[in-house]
Amino acid sequence: MLNSSVIERHAVEKITSDDFRRTFRNHPGGVAVITADAGEGPVGLTATSVSSVHADPPTLVFSASQMSSSTPALLRAETVVVHLLSAGQVDIARLCATSGIDRFADSSIWSRLDSGEPYFPSAQSWLRCRVIERVPVSGSTLVVAEAVEASPERATDDDDSRALVYHNRTWHALGDATRF
Repeated sequence: MLNSSVIERHAVEKITSDDFRRTFRNHPGGVAVITADAGEGPVGLTATSVSSVHADPPTLVFSASQMSSSTPALLRAETVVVHLLSAGQVDIARLCATSGIDRFADSSIWSRLDSGEPYFPSAQSWLRCRVIERVPVSGSTLVVAEAVEASPERATDDDDSRALVYHNRTWHALGDATRF
């Protein structure tokens, strides 16, 4: 058990934002694209912060940075589509990670669900979610959402279905060579 002086000492120690970023660069994250339309047109952003929270009800969380031009519209939306990408969709990840462009200019790569949300049909899988909470945290907002619809199941036997992860500022595809 820690005594109170140890807890107090650790509470006042600070790390720099560079230290924090450098530490997380070596922690790989699954790559997702989040899309929405709050009424002003579709928006999308690439995120490695998506995480499942609970299976019943199916709940997930992600972080939306104020630095993304898509964040204001995404935070106004009542529903979002969270695309969990595989190596075959790295082009979608790059597209939605690029600032200063119209991510939806090429109408041949995206469509709308029957419920109206923009989505990328080629994504390995997606979840349509209802936003249930938005929690401001420093320069980001933590979004808690309940999944209300999932993409149809697809066969996943080819190289393009390998998991797409982001590690040390680079895209990677997981495969048999990385298995222990």
